[in-house]
Order: sequence, then C-alpha cells, then structure tokens
Amino acid sequence: MSTAQNVKTHPAVLQAQNKANYYVGQLDKELSKYPVFNSFEQRTQVPKSYAFLGGVVLLLVFHSINAFASPVSNLLGWALPAYLSVKAIESPGHNDDVQWLTYWVVFGFFNFVESFALRALLYYLPWYFAFKSVFIVWLQLPSTRGAASLYATVVKPVFANVSAKSSNGTTSTAYPDASVADTLRDRAAFATHE
Repeated sequence: MSTAQNVKTHPAVLQAQNKANYYVGQLDKELSKYPVFNSFEQRTQVPKSYAFLGGVVLLLVFHSINAFASPVSNLLGWALPAYLSVKAIESPGHNDDVQWLTYWVVFGFFNFVESFALRALLYYLPWYFAFKSVFIVWLQLPSTRGAASLYATVVKPVFANVSAKSSNGTTSTAYPDASVADTLRDRAAFATHE
C-alpha cells in the first residue's frame, strides 16, 4: 500500500473527514433557511455550504493581504446601514428605526474603543479587519440581532454607569443657581422635540 493510501485510510484522517462532513451538513441545514443561498445553489449548482465557506476564506485572504482592509471594513460598516437607516427614517413603522439606531450606537462605541487599541490588535491579530468585517455583518443582520444584544450587554451598562456618576450632585456643583440648570435642561428637552 502506498504512503498516500495509508494517509487516506488512517483513522485520524477518517475521523477528521467525518467531523468536517458533519459540520458542513449542519451549515447546509442552517443556510437552507435563507432563500438567497437556496437560489444561489440552484442557479450555480455549487453547494451553498461550499460557496459560503469559500466566501469566508476569500474574505480572510483578501483582508490579510489588502492594504485597504481598514477602509473596506469601515465601508462595510457604513454603506448598507446608512442606506437602510435612510429607508427606516422614511418608513412609517418604528421597529426598523430602533434597529438602526441601536446599530449606530454600537458601531460608534466599537469604533471609539477600537481607536485606542488598534495597534495592539493588529500586532496580536494580523487578520483583525477580516474578523471586524464578520463582526460588523453580525451586528447588521436582523436575524442575528447582534447590535441589540451587544447594546444590552455592553453599551447600555456603560452609559448607565456614566449617567449615574454624572447625575450624582453634578447640578449643585456645576450650577450653584438651580434655575440655570433647569433652564439648560428645558432647552435641551425642547431641542430634541424640534
């Protein structure tokens, strides 16, 4: 028996193939829930799970060698959400407004935090922008509700903590005259209702 034949029939290789086939099957079941992947598979005759995995690998390779990985990643985080935000503003319902407002708060918070740690992230994680792009898509998708869950678990507690600290006695120390603080608060409330 040749060496190649020995490798193909080795129990570890067979076990790895079985696990890979299992996970590809699970991915195929998950992707079958989305009509776009079913349509793609029917038109191209390429299994949707292979196309999806190929797209992920292509994204990783593209981002690892591309000098424009950061702008492309930020464009991905801005272009489609900006378009859908404008559509949400123009629509009569409020559910899409909440989704996109939540997305922009989380995206802005993430970019703010990223600005402090980008050099370290790129040093320890060279494919950072590929992961960031996948993360941004996760935030955007209504089916994953990534922005809403991250808002509830990270952003909201941070802002609640900051708000609680700033409301503890700030008005009495910053504005000795309470009427000045009330006037400023009334002006801010009026400005938000215009």
